[in-house]
Amino acid sequence: MITLAMTNQKGGVGKTTSCVNLASELGNSGYNVLVVDIDPQGNCTSGLGVEASQIENSLYDLLLDDAEISEVITPTSWKGVSVIPATIDLAGAEVELASAISRETRLSRALDKSSGFDITIIDCPPSLGILTINALVAANKLVIPIQCEYYALEGVGQLTRTVKLLKDFLNPSLSVDGVLLTMYDPRTNLSNEVLEEVRNQFGELVFESVIPRNVKLAEAPSFSTPITYYEPHCSGAKAYKEFAREVAVKWLNTAP
Repeated sequence: MITLAMTNQKGGVGKTTSCVNLASELGNSGYNVLVVDIDPQGNCTSGLGVEASQIENSLYDLLLDDAEISEVITPTSWKGVSVIPATIDLAGAEVELASAISRETRLSRALDKSSGFDITIIDCPPSLGILTINALVAANKLVIPIQCEYYALEGVGQLTRTVKLLKDFLNPSLSVDGVLLTMYDPRTNLSNEVLEEVRNQFGELVFESVIPRNVKLAEAPSFSTPITYYEPHCSGAKAYKEFAREVAVKWLNTAP
């Protein structure tokens, strides 16, 4: 099974938006998708329409209370998409995991027990703490979203160094497998300069799909609805549909 981590040390680059919409596009296309929200803010959980009152067990219970993975997987309203939700309890996990045995591999070992999914997508927090390390140890594909704005590559250098360390010691299969450009505005010189710079630096790792700045895309989370269900004909929905197609062709061996 493909386990894809979406991460960037810098916040506000579109990680959660990309996780929610990639999952919903793939699910809508017939794949069975598991989303893991490993960010204590829980935005991916709420973005998929799962309210705190619905959550009986969360990722915290999986990592720290020895819950079975079947007990924490929560269905969503969207075709083909389930989620392991995050709650505010996860905020304390960094401290609690610090002294835990095999703290870096807890998510990986839990996901090894899941079945019935074509792809797992992990939404990481904007940091390089133990939660993100758990995600990177569990992942066999790594995608970095980079926004087409000033300081676009801030944090990417440190992330790539961390990837190298984890590859050497904990996850030999880990590497940067894709770069997704987000928040692109073709009307500005800055967006076009960043797009060119990222393509020059990362080459073929950069997806052809570019996610635009889009009002409907920004509105959708406030309705806890993926863009393909909120406004399927807007430019943001079309971009994420194309991104999902690229992911399917690259790593799922079929085109949705």
